[in-house]
Amino acid sequence: MKRRTFVKNTALAAGALSFPNILRGGINQHNKINIGVIGCNGMGWSDTYSLLKMPEVDLVSICDVDEGVIAKRLMDYQKLRTNKPTQYGDYRELLNDKKLDAVVIGTPDHWHCKQMVDAVRAGKHVYVEKPVANTIEECGIMVDAARDTGKVVQTGQWQRSGPHYRKAREIVQSGVLGKIRVVKTWAYQGWMGAIPVVSDGPVPEGVDYKTWLGPAPARPFNQNRFHFNFRWFWDYAGGLMTDWGVHEIDIALWIMEEKAPISVVASGGKLAFPDDASETPDTLQAIYQYKDFNMLWEHATGIDYGPYGRREGIAFIGNNGTLVVDRSGLEVLVERESIGYSNKGELKMSPVAPVTKSDAENYLDLHTQNFVAAMKANDPGLLNTPIDSGSIAAINAQMGNIAFKTGEKVYWDQEAGKFKNNPEANQYLMANYQNGWKVSR
Repeated sequence: MKRRTFVKNTALAAGALSFPNILRGGINQHNKINIGVIGCNGMGWSDTYSLLKMPEVDLVSICDVDEGVIAKRLMDYQKLRTNKPTQYGDYRELLNDKKLDAVVIGTPDHWHCKQMVDAVRAGKHVYVEKPVANTIEECGIMVDAARDTGKVVQTGQWQRSGPHYRKAREIVQSGVLGKIRVVKTWAYQGWMGAIPVVSDGPVPEGVDYKTWLGPAPARPFNQNRFHFNFRWFWDYAGGLMTDWGVHEIDIALWIMEEKAPISVVASGGKLAFPDDASETPDTLQAIYQYKDFNMLWEHATGIDYGPYGRREGIAFIGNNGTLVVDRSGLEVLVERESIGYSNKGELKMSPVAPVTKSDAENYLDLHTQNFVAAMKANDPGLLNTPIDSGSIAAINAQMGNIAFKTGEKVYWDQEAGKFKNNPEANQYLMANYQNGWKVSR
């Protein structure tokens, strides 16, 4: 692939160029962390903006395959700082920049693995958006690369940095809810309607579409499959299961201290909008069996009222009570002892005061602050959602999609790292890179 740069010689001020990279055990002598962003249209820019709230962080490089996006973000950046970041169209050129200490990866899911692995091998710390990868094989490659290089790699599953999610973990693990038999996870997204079918068309001016496709199968440009909506096409992502599911499944498994299921079965499809342009299911239910509990996942587009009247969340259902947590806060619903067929007996546990998240609290900011603290200490062990944790959520979400695609109940062999007696399901484990792109352990 031809390597190119949108604008050459847009270097930083001379003083900034002299900053050395992060040294082992702390930040550089100027107390500055130089970051670059790869993919800055959506969450990549939200993450970068959050990092730039910290005065010790400077943006020195910006990369995107869409020149229009870069121009927009440079205008946004002028409101924050005075330096002019160097612009790139090829992320590999950005990674060659010796000034860089860390990169934010906000590209579509099918790019996350290759770019994260290349970044840590180039000596950069990484903040990579969720889901960490588009296949289970890629998750393993990313975990290995982070371990082998020792770099700090934070996953963009920022709910873990939220105080009320940590409070939920404390309550569940205290045992007051009693035996947890079922964990429900869900995302009901009423804002999502049908995606109208549109014809293939010309590549927009200023877009390097060949690079955008990267390891995905070659195909004509279609606006539906590009910015944002790529999430609903299997070549690039896994639909709501991996878009929202990784957030909720991450909290569920973190609190329950589980990693891999025994079995998964899933059912759903395009039941709300059967004729729209998307490929991934708009309605899905999945049942995960773990050693001591079941986990349920469900999502629906075009509907806002999910379980417990919440459009997203996690419910830990115990013998004594149920803890329900979402991004607005948490509450505990207490069970009562039964008297005959009524439930008017004594409370099975003491009431727990609900917790409401303050509008002033920004959990993404807490998450990026955690990333910077880990970089300063050069210690991945300080991360709230390291790549290992991000991979667990992504792997479980991918298993739900695989069960849906096969239409079968699939059984996982943790020791072998594959499904039992199911060649079709095991084919979905593997990355199938196209167009000459490769990623290796």
